[in-house]
Amino acid sequence: MLRELLLLVYAGAVGFVAAGIAASFYKMITLEPARFRLLGQSFLAWTTAVVFCAVTGPVIVVDHAIQSRRKDRIPMLWVFGGVFIAGLWSCCLGVLVLELILAVKGSFA
Repeated sequence: MLRELLLLVYAGAVGFVAAGIAASFYKMITLEPARFRLLGQSFLAWTTAVVFCAVTGPVIVVDHAIQSRRKDRIPMLWVFGGVFIAGLWSCCLGVLVLELILAVKGSFA
């Protein structure tokens, strides 16, 4: 049980770091923070936006929750809810990233 919990925490950390790297790279290139929005009207733009939001989602949610709290627009319970959702999202993303790493590693072995 403890091993699975530690693995889940590790996957969450990996997922949040991957989301942070992707969001930081986007901000470095475009000079604006990552947000949930479509990047165009074509199928390719829509698909890219969905994948981008799926990867950077945890950082976007936490960033929005913290900024909203600083402006006193939302209660603290909502901030905890946003962080909880971002944590679960990070765990899912982390599992996908770790699976991708293991698949790539296995293809070179």
